[in-house]
Amino acid sequence: MRLTSRRRQGAKIELAMTSMIDVVFLLLIFFMTTSFGSSERWLDPAVRVERSGANAAQRDLQPAIVEIVRSGESHVYRLGASNLASVAELTARLRQFPNKSDGAFVRVVDGAPFGMAAAAVQACAAARFMPVSYVPWDEGTP
Repeated sequence: MRLTSRRRQGAKIELAMTSMIDVVFLLLIFFMTTSFGSSERWLDPAVRVERSGANAAQRDLQPAIVEIVRSGESHVYRLGASNLASVAELTARLRQFPNKSDGAFVRVVDGAPFGMAAAAVQACAAARFMPVSYVPWDEGTP
């Protein structure tokens, strides 16, 4: 008893290789483009780790943290324990900081005017802080 026919033995199965080649080239392009992108571990973080060679006085200094908070009906700049109303006062205080290489952080509460946040970042840059980082206010942080 014969279960196969001669037609099937003569016909060859052909695979469409065009789509396979397209997939291979797309994967090749994907891996090439992702390998040339900057990796996260190569990015320069704004927060630096102090090395053991730094003197003790420099390690004791805290970074400049400018907060824009609500005070009554308006918003004010808070630097440490003092509230400042103008950008000129803020810039003058920031220029007195000795540890400008540690950078400055600008924290802004929800609802604060964008102009105040931009002015605080500009004041830090004018006081020669490198880098200046904008940090949105997180409800969980003090």
